[in-house]
Amino acid sequence: MITMKDLKYLTAYIVPILSVLGIYYRGYALYITPLMVFTIVPLIELVMPSLTNNLDEASKESKLKNKFFDILLWLNVPIIFSVLFYGLFTYSTGEFHTYETVGLVFSLGIVAGSNGINVAHELGHRQDSIERYLGKILLLPSLYMHFYIEHNYGHHVNAATPEDPATARFNENLYAFWWRSVTQQYINSWRIQNRLLKGENQSFFTLKNDMFWYLIIQISYLVLIGISFSWMTTVVALCIAIVGFSLLEIINYLEHYGLRRAQKKSGRYEVVKEIHSWNSNHALGRILLYELTRHSDHHYRTNKKYQVLDY
Repeated sequence: MITMKDLKYLTAYIVPILSVLGIYYRGYALYITPLMVFTIVPLIELVMPSLTNNLDEASKESKLKNKFFDILLWLNVPIIFSVLFYGLFTYSTGEFHTYETVGLVFSLGIVAGSNGINVAHELGHRQDSIERYLGKILLLPSLYMHFYIEHNYGHHVNAATPEDPATARFNENLYAFWWRSVTQQYINSWRIQNRLLKGENQSFFTLKNDMFWYLIIQISYLVLIGISFSWMTTVVALCIAIVGFSLLEIINYLEHYGLRRAQKKSGRYEVVKEIHSWNSNHALGRILLYELTRHSDHHYRTNKKYQVLDY
């Protein structure tokens, strides 16, 4: 049964809706989405109370059985690609001023990050293979398909340790972290892929090498945009991707900043606990990001669905 409180997650569609409105009206309307995400939402959350309550066991069981919460995630696939197509088509067929192009890039980049990578992160942890495939598809607009491998087989093993590029060091500035995380996560993805293939007695040059497929798919995506629209539109798509994965890296920076798991005499690290991630219970952030801000419980229980995460 769907309750009125469950409908709050529909709010996450505000970002693509505002992006479409911005693209339609053009001009400074293209800055509606960045203004909402980076100014209006933070200002509202300054005065809104945080929501720290957890669900009881009966409510959790009910919500886990309710497909409504899954459908909300699945719908992001057609929504995101429709918005992207509309934005890129409009750009390629019209004359955009520089400030409009910048607004378009940030608007669509925010969509790719919030409704793309963020939802991909949730689906990437699911047991169902179709949902995991949907998650990988959602990583395409940000050209971050390798995130699936590094996040699941790297970050969740090494979070809050020096071995994890997605964990910010204490006193490390955002710009240094961004560069280190972006480059090292990609390099790590290839290393992890190679390790997984060796574990299956597979050659590096096999069709089962997902990293090769991700590379081919992402290059094909950019080439298809160039052929269908224009090569300048491909540049815009590339910039959109950078904004998209940069939003992820900003969140990465915040979620484990300065935290470290104790290292045992054996060289192994202590088990990941709730104390090894930072949380935020701001209401709008929780809703817009499908409870991503309840990150501690996510790391403690990786496969736990977003609608039942605890504080």
